[in-house]
Amino acid sequence: MSTQQSMTKAELVEEVARATELTKKDSETVVDTVFQAIKDAINRGDKIELRGFGSFRLRKRQPRTGRNPRTGARVDVPPKRVPYFKPGKELKDLLHDSAPADEHPTEA
Repeated sequence: MSTQQSMTKAELVEEVARATELTKKDSETVVDTVFQAIKDAINRGDKIELRGFGSFRLRKRQPRTGRNPRTGARVDVPPKRVPYFKPGKELKDLLHDSAPADEHPTEA
């Protein structure tokens, strides 16, 4: 059983400050700028490729008919745009190689 941890934006800013020897304020500006650039590009429909890490893009979901789980009534779900992240090969390999043995699927 593993405890899942998450990195906050503040921790990411601290890591950037430590690695670059920038002030925390300058590091926060860098992190905010990168995030904003990614959001703006996705909003325009552009694909963002970060070699060795992965790519971000926008996916369009078609309209569909769903069901209200409480009443079972049909509900029209409108089309929407959703952000999508696809990990790169290096990231997948890193995660695969560092996974505990009990998390690897067994081959039969």
